[in-house]
Amino acid sequence: MADDRFHVYDTTLRDGAQQEGLNLTVADKLAIARHLDGLGVGFIEGGWPGANPKDTEFFRRARTELDLKHAQLAAFGATRRAGVKAADDPLVAALRESGAPIVTLVAKSHDRHVELALRTTLEENLAMIRDTVSHLTAEGQRVFLDAEHFFDGYRSNPAYALEVLRTAAEAGASVVALCDTNGGMLPDELADVVHEAAGTGARIGIHCHDDTGCAVANTLAAVKAGATHVQGCANGYGERSGNANLFTVVANLQLKRGFDLVPPQSLRDMTRIAHAITEVTNVTPNSHQPYVGTSAFAHKAGLHASAIKVDPNLYQHIDPAEVGNDMRMLVSDMAGRASVELKGRELGYELSGEQSRRLVERVKDLEAKGHTFEAADASFELLLRDTVDGELRRYFTVESWRVIVERRPGGDVVSEATVKLHAKGERIIATGEGNGPVNALDRAVRLALEKLYPELAGVELIDFKVRILEGTHGTDAVTRVLITSSDATGEWATVGVGENVIEASWQALEQAVTYGLLRAGHSA
Repeated sequence: MADDRFHVYDTTLRDGAQQEGLNLTVADKLAIARHLDGLGVGFIEGGWPGANPKDTEFFRRARTELDLKHAQLAAFGATRRAGVKAADDPLVAALRESGAPIVTLVAKSHDRHVELALRTTLEENLAMIRDTVSHLTAEGQRVFLDAEHFFDGYRSNPAYALEVLRTAAEAGASVVALCDTNGGMLPDELADVVHEAAGTGARIGIHCHDDTGCAVANTLAAVKAGATHVQGCANGYGERSGNANLFTVVANLQLKRGFDLVPPQSLRDMTRIAHAITEVTNVTPNSHQPYVGTSAFAHKAGLHASAIKVDPNLYQHIDPAEVGNDMRMLVSDMAGRASVELKGRELGYELSGEQSRRLVERVKDLEAKGHTFEAADASFELLLRDTVDGELRRYFTVESWRVIVERRPGGDVVSEATVKLHAKGERIIATGEGNGPVNALDRAVRLALEKLYPELAGVELIDFKVRILEGTHGTDAVTRVLITSSDATGEWATVGVGENVIEASWQALEQAVTYGLLRAGHSA
């Protein structure tokens, strides 16, 4: 199990699951717990047994289905109710019977919350904390206490907020976590309060929300002020603006502050784990997320690329491989020769100075017309090959294409596309139907070429995006289309631009098929 001198505590399965639109099944929670254990966190908060059937089921299944190598499970719950003994409270019993070695109790530390939300006295709230902590520790469970609304409570009544910490620690709580429940704190003022809290003699933890955009910074400030237990959520999930992103916190503490929190090989797996969790949650990953986002080490400006060509560390704060990520060069109208040379090197080409110059000119000219190559790597590679080889690889040439959209009796709207192609010495005419013009064109091309290129049967169009770039009047506009395709081994994106949306779509589709055949190893 993890070193007890410093705690990394994940609360994705409970606090993170409160994010709008995020709904986890028990199977989802078990899968995420395995990923977090693979990262090497010390504690995984599984939920609130007894409060809802899903969390109760999670702890029941976890006993037999989770074989954790690094983490311990924590059950979350509240202190006993006012006027009831902890031993007689059914929700406390659910925590006791959960099988979790750790119990994290939430307790009020804001005097107004005690009086207005709990509707009890300040003295009784302390008794509720003392009784519940001592009862659970006597039953053999380790207890952490989340001091809810601690920082707002400290502003309101500092003596009482600190007394909550003392009471919990004296009753046997191993950690008291200071919760910035409303997420309104800033690093400097938070650090001052944490320093005061550490003076109580209790072991201090920190739990921050991101409503000011400072959750990670506040967590780091708390550690510097004396906290030795950090809480957060995978990918920053959580209610409202989310919780402190645990991946960012761990990477900062380990790579910037020298803390030994997770095994180095697990840190190098962090990017994969972050993305694996997004697949389970079905939440679109944030490409700009620090350390693990796909854009975290992506470089677009030509000035950056010139420096990176000399030394990648000139524009990168760490080696991306330390967290399992990669440096990426983006090609755009901001690109200089260094950008395209580095991108060419990624693709296996060593470009001459003249080739780089011509490629930069073509990129800037096409992007001025609306193309975007930073989002369409496949289109850029085809352009690069065209520049280097002197002509674009062609597996087929297009004589003509047309699309008809027909509303049929009964109200069904069907698109029919006909393409006339030349490939391998043959003239081919094929017609395909689809639920839209692009779908019909895609089917027609496949019908025309699959006998000559069987690999196209494994190529799938998986995403289609349209953006209006420049409106003139009425429905006239310059349109950009991005198409994402895939085969058994990966994905690629292509771009088309035109005043006619079908023409722009055809450009992107033609490039997608061409690139798919290139990936399959066919000679042009």
